[in-house]
Amino acid sequence: MDRSLDSLIAQARQIVANPALTHEQATMNLAALPGMYADVLEVSEEFRSMHQEGLLCTISEGFLPYCPRYILPDYEKLMKEGCSFLRLPAPTSLSEAIRTLEIFYRHVPSVTHYPVYLGSVDRLLELFMDGTGEEDARRQIREFLFFLSRSIPDSYCHLNLGPEETRAGNYILDAEMELQEAIPSITLLYDRELTPDAFAEKALACSQLCAKPSFANYRAYQEANPFPYGIASCYNALPLAGGAFTLSRVMISRIAEKAGNTEEFFEILSRAVHALAGFMEEKIRYMVEESHFFTSSFLVKEGFLKLENFTGMVGIVGLNECVNTLLAKEGIEGSYGKCPEADQLSHRILSALNRHLEEFDSQYCDLTGHHFLLHAQVGIDSDIGITPGIRIAIGQEPDLYSHLRHECRFQKYFPSGVGDIFPFDETAKNNIPAILDIVKGSFEQGMQYFSTYSDDCDVVRVTGYLVKKSDMEKLASGEAVGQANATWGLYASRNQKALDRKTESL
Repeated sequence: MDRSLDSLIAQARQIVANPALTHEQATMNLAALPGMYADVLEVSEEFRSMHQEGLLCTISEGFLPYCPRYILPDYEKLMKEGCSFLRLPAPTSLSEAIRTLEIFYRHVPSVTHYPVYLGSVDRLLELFMDGTGEEDARRQIREFLFFLSRSIPDSYCHLNLGPEETRAGNYILDAEMELQEAIPSITLLYDRELTPDAFAEKALACSQLCAKPSFANYRAYQEANPFPYGIASCYNALPLAGGAFTLSRVMISRIAEKAGNTEEFFEILSRAVHALAGFMEEKIRYMVEESHFFTSSFLVKEGFLKLENFTGMVGIVGLNECVNTLLAKEGIEGSYGKCPEADQLSHRILSALNRHLEEFDSQYCDLTGHHFLLHAQVGIDSDIGITPGIRIAIGQEPDLYSHLRHECRFQKYFPSGVGDIFPFDETAKNNIPAILDIVKGSFEQGMQYFSTYSDDCDVVRVTGYLVKKSDMEKLASGEAVGQANATWGLYASRNQKALDRKTESL
């Protein structure tokens, strides 16, 4: 990246001159520029070299860290005790609980400058449902969701439901089916023994209308992460009252292109992971020891966040391209997801990645054993010719059940988040129990996260986030829209063909 003053000025002028940005979006983009250009970290030359080559990626976090990337406050504490700094007493009614959340969200930072985790909202609101009539409760919850869709301009904003059925959870689903907005994203924490079929089917019916909720394998994440967790941002499973300091990527497909053969790939991969881990550790050190977030933020002072509940995530993209490149260099016919040799190589790569992360000790990642967690990163809008995470490339998908079996084999490697998307045609709306059977079977075989939508939806899931096709059309014509995720979706649809996934029939 060119870090000259001329480059900074050029980028600022591009932002200011872009008519497809709202004032708020332009302000946010301008505010991010200094952090991208400031270079205050003591990092290795190997990291700098690999970063310059494009083998490592910081996902636009910059080199001046001042707060964690993903923050998951303890909202249950908020409901019980209120917040002294914001002068919020503990709520005593549904309307007070909703207002408390709305105010509190305004003060939760993240990489997007907005909250990426809204909590298990059904359980939070269920505490206050008694004493409120059904009609009134439905109205208040609908207005709450309407407020979120109009006040938070990106769909990294994420609320959780389940695993148990609640009145509030049902009202949320009903309101979402009516509103059909991209914000907020929703995940149902699904457990076959705790989540009634009728509630799960209702959630899937909602997903066929507006691409949410996705389903998280509640039990699998509990086993992988022996601490209370929430699903935040795209599909990140992170500690509650904490989150993730940072997320950076190893571009394994580009490492495969650079390597002369498979063994050289693994040698470069080892160096790349350790170089990236060293960079992340320096970023975390600076954030904890030199910035003031963990000493001055009211979120920490009042116990909504705890330093020891944060971890770091190392993401990968392009396993599809990585494996295909290495097979070709070894003269092996076959491709990712479609032959035993590809599967064997994939297992070897993912095992190596986790082993290298276990070899690196991080001072401040207490809750995860002082180790970073592997993450299947969804990709960013500028990725060209690189498939997100461990997905099979669009246009190369096998039949549904082969695709599901493939996902089940590899999602287990990612304790901090992994997922895939399986769109259906409109006939699936008439066969919701069959989709639930697919989810149940996949989860029993090890899948951790399942997303779906109908191809006739306006709201669709692009990678880990949602976007309205109608907003992308407006943006493509040069018209500004209120939700920033439309920009990412437009470029992802062009660069990654994200909306051309194989559509299944039921």
